[in-house]
Amino acid sequence: MAVTAQRLAPTPRAHPAPSARTVVATLLGATLVLKAGGFAFDFLGYYVGAAHGTTAAGTALTLFGVGWCVGQAVCGAMTDRWGPRTTLTLWMGISALACLALAMFRALPALLAVALLLGFTMESQRPVISAEIHERVTSEGGRTRVQSWMYWVTNVGVSVSGGLGGYLAHSHGYRMLFVLNGAACLVVAAIARRVLSPRRPVHTSGSRQLAYRQVLADPRLRWITAAAVGAMICAYGLISVLPLTMSADGLPPTTYGTAMIANAAAVLVLSPPLTRFLVGRDDSVRYPIAPILAAGSLILGAAMGFAALQHTSIGYTVAAVVMVPGEICYSVAVGAFVATAAPHAAAGRYQAVLSGAAALASLTPLGIALALNTGGRPLVAGLLATSALLAALSCRPLARALHAPRFPSPPVDVATLRA
Repeated sequence: MAVTAQRLAPTPRAHPAPSARTVVATLLGATLVLKAGGFAFDFLGYYVGAAHGTTAAGTALTLFGVGWCVGQAVCGAMTDRWGPRTTLTLWMGISALACLALAMFRALPALLAVALLLGFTMESQRPVISAEIHERVTSEGGRTRVQSWMYWVTNVGVSVSGGLGGYLAHSHGYRMLFVLNGAACLVVAAIARRVLSPRRPVHTSGSRQLAYRQVLADPRLRWITAAAVGAMICAYGLISVLPLTMSADGLPPTTYGTAMIANAAAVLVLSPPLTRFLVGRDDSVRYPIAPILAAGSLILGAAMGFAALQHTSIGYTVAAVVMVPGEICYSVAVGAFVATAAPHAAAGRYQAVLSGAAALASLTPLGIALALNTGGRPLVAGLLATSALLAALSCRPLARALHAPRFPSPPVDVATLRA
């Protein structure tokens, strides 16, 4: 009978590897799930501010940004060394635990510690997915298109999170939002385990990994990072300036939800035609990257400077809609840069540096809170406009660097690889 059972047992079949199109589409869907369920960051300021005041809320958001800065650097190196699957699965699991901790703790020191941990892990999908795009998509034009879609999905998800979360928080409280955020992180971890390869293919000697010291030697990356910091200070005003100013106006979370829903609707309507205008049918950017980024920065600065001066739900909603073309210009420019400029073996590090720019921009809530308390809304609006102007000015040397000879990859020795 034992022999018969062996003969009748079905032979295990190896599951075919998913296609590049399937993997990329799945990762875009995972990004949407993570961002649409990203209530912890969107409502961290509201949650801490309601219990401990505006300055404490600004401190929590700033600590989130500190963790984000450090986490992006570590995650980018881990992605290039250990591969996307291990990195994303591990970090999403830790992020889920941090979300649950945020729902449990009330004391300010504990909340600040959790905010730091959330920042360290929550944005790990950025360098991971960018590295996977480089691995799966062979053409630079295709990478540009996919990178643009990734930023589009991110913007939609953030807007959905703010809109849906505002109404859920009003009805059920903030803690349920954080539990849902933890569940979203676990879903993304499961997706990573399912669709990503267990390890990155071994690179040839001509495509060895670059250390951060070598990556930052690229003047193109330095200048676009400088521009990205200024632009993202304005872009992240949607989830840092608005909660603080709305709280000062005594407006409920539903007001924030309305503004975020309007932002999401504008992203859905404007992204396809504007992206098609900027990116041709052959997946090549029709216009130089630097002017697109400069225009996006100025639009973001104007919109958020306007938002800082508002006191009504209508005013905040208009600002959230006006900023959308700036978001699209930024996403196309940065996506095209990563797709065309990042060396194959350093895609994770290049994306980590640019994500670190967004992380640096997220350090501003404490400064915004202090500016509100000292100089009022005109000072906040002036600081945002100045940030956008500096970002636009950084695009001039960026344009020169992009037209210079292509950045050479220096020789890599054993000591460098261990750095």
